[in-house]
Amino acid sequence: MAAADVAGTIRARTLARRRIGTPACRRLAGHTELHSAVAELAATPYGRHVRPEQDLAEAEHAVSRTLLWHLRVLAGWQSRAATDQLRVLAAGFELANLDESNARAAGWSADPAFDLGALAGTASAGPSLSRYAWLHRVAMRVPAATAWAAGAALLLLVRDRMLGRPAPEDAVVHLRALTGADCLAAASLPALRSAATAQARWVLAGIDHEDDVWRAEIAWWRRVDRDGVALLHKPRFGGDAAVGCSAVLAVDAWRVRGALESAARGGGRTEVFDATT
Repeated sequence: MAAADVAGTIRARTLARRRIGTPACRRLAGHTELHSAVAELAATPYGRHVRPEQDLAEAEHAVSRTLLWHLRVLAGWQSRAATDQLRVLAAGFELANLDESNARAAGWSADPAFDLGALAGTASAGPSLSRYAWLHRVAMRVPAATAWAAGAALLLLVRDRMLGRPAPEDAVVHLRALTGADCLAAASLPALRSAATAQARWVLAGIDHEDDVWRAEIAWWRRVDRDGVALLHKPRFGGDAAVGCSAVLAVDAWRVRGALESAARGGGRTEVFDATT
C-alpha cells in the first residue's frame, strides 16, 4: 500500500465534505427569488466563485467553476494513477470549453472558459473529441466509472434521436463498446433498453416514453451519487476514493444548479427538486 494512496484517500474523504448536501439544496430551491438563493449559496463552499450579485447563468457557471476547483485540489493530493483518472473525468470541462468556443465563433454569447490547470488533457482531447469518445475513454481508463459512462452514452443516444440530431461520425465504434452494437438499429426506447448491454441498460429501467427520459437522467445522477459514496468508503486505500469524491461533488453541483433554477422560477416547487434526491 503506497503512502500516496493512503494520503489521497484520506484527503478525498475530507474534500467530499465540501458539498452542501440535499437539505441545503432543498432550502435553496424554496427561495421565492434568485437573489436571496444566490446570496445564501455564496456563504457556502461554493462562495469561492459564487457572488451574491450574479444572475442565474453566472451563478450556475460559478458552481461549475467551484466543482472544477475542488477537482484540481483533489488531484494535487493523489497518486499519479489517481490523478490520471481525474484528468480523464475532467475532460468533460474541456468539452464544455469547446462548445463555448464554437458558440463564440458563431457570434453567439458564450460562458467564460474553464481553467483546468494541471487537469488539462493532451492534444488528444482537442477539437475532434466527441462526447461519445470521451465516455468511451472514461469507461476504458476509469474502471469504477464504467457503468456511469455506458449509461450516459445510452442517454446521449436517446437525446440525439429525440432531437433528430445525427451522432458524430465516430459514434458507432464508441457505442458498440459502451452500449452494444444492437442499439444502433433499435427504433424505440423499449427496443433500446432490450438491445443495450447490462452495463448501459439500467439507465432506461422503466422508461418507455420520451416524456419520461428526464426520469432516466435523474436515475443516472442518483446512481453516480450512490456509487460515489460507496467508493469513498471502501475499506482499501486507493484511487477509487478520488473517483468517488469527484462523483459526489459533481452530483452536489448538479443539485445546486437545479435548486437555483427553481428559485429563479419563483420557488415553491420543492416537490420538483425532491425528484432529484
